[in-house]
Amino acid sequence: MADHTITRGALTEPRWVRWLLITVALAFLALFLIVPLAAVFSQALDKGLSVYFAALHESDTLASIRLTLLTALVAVPLNLVFGVMAAWAIAKFNFPGKSFLVTLIDLPFSVSPVVSGLIYVLIFGLQGWVGPWLSDHNIKIVFAVPGIILATIFVTFPFVARELIPLMEAQGKEEEEAALVLGATGLQTFFRVTFPNIRWGILYGVILCNARAMGEFGAVSVVSGHIRGSTNTIPLQVEILYNEYNYAAAFAVASLLALLAVVTLVVKSVVEWKIKTGSKF
Repeated sequence: MADHTITRGALTEPRWVRWLLITVALAFLALFLIVPLAAVFSQALDKGLSVYFAALHESDTLASIRLTLLTALVAVPLNLVFGVMAAWAIAKFNFPGKSFLVTLIDLPFSVSPVVSGLIYVLIFGLQGWVGPWLSDHNIKIVFAVPGIILATIFVTFPFVARELIPLMEAQGKEEEEAALVLGATGLQTFFRVTFPNIRWGILYGVILCNARAMGEFGAVSVVSGHIRGSTNTIPLQVEILYNEYNYAAAFAVASLLALLAVVTLVVKSVVEWKIKTGSKF
């Protein structure tokens, strides 16, 4: 009882300390999150809804939106498949090179996106390792859509895997082993035993992966070539409009990314709550 009283006393701060910490936290959020978001939407709507929607319906902007969606639609499912397979292998099996594989998965977190874009230029560019061969066969990777997709896949592939690896490791492999002993196949074991336990982790990783894929700038900027209406994603279109002093259109397009960030934050919070409460779909 004495130890419990001492512990409660050590963890109980005066009311003014708690209010001070809460005030500092709220001020920090307001300064670095709420104010910038409000500024983006305020500038986007500053000249009225007609100008706002006209900027969004401009042909180059629509092309950038389509390219961003296409990139995400290709990159996210591929990263989902890779992430689940990599997490399954790392969490459920022991094999030579396991630590090296984990290190490779973390590589995009430690490498600048600009550097990752330069890597693709060095490999697939006209003066790159396979550039001459690609040119002879009229295949375009860099400064084309395939290069943008490859660069996006590189910078986003850790998200699903890094979310699932600790989750699968914490769950262990006793349930899967029991299912196999009872005669279940590998696919039956995954979909009936493993997947129900990791479904929210998968969704959480996909949300983060999709948000990064749509908002990626550095790697995509290097490999895109900034070709209007062809290889500009939404972030690159915002940069072009801003550099041309077309601020209303720039902030209008930027508001799409800001809205994506808000939606991602809300969905992420819901998924986190579902994970903590153990809710089902």
